[in-house]
Amino acid sequence: MRTLAHSVYLDSEFGVLQDLPRAGSALENRFVFDATAQELKAMAARGLIEILGEHTKVSADESLIDRLSFKRLR
Repeated sequence: MRTLAHSVYLDSEFGVLQDLPRAGSALENRFVFDATAQELKAMAARGLIEILGEHTKVSADESLIDRLSFKRLR
């Protein structure tokens, strides 16, 4: 079973700046978005993508990623 992060990765083009989309999907939920962004960051640690931009929002003792830009390397 593919995760949202894996689907976003496979749908991205090599070397092209991609923003993790929010609207119109399960990623509209801030916790789902953060979990998917964290999985993409793990992919970056494995050299599959490069994270080009990230924004984190802190509210009520929680720090959640609310924007993420990346490019696919492999």
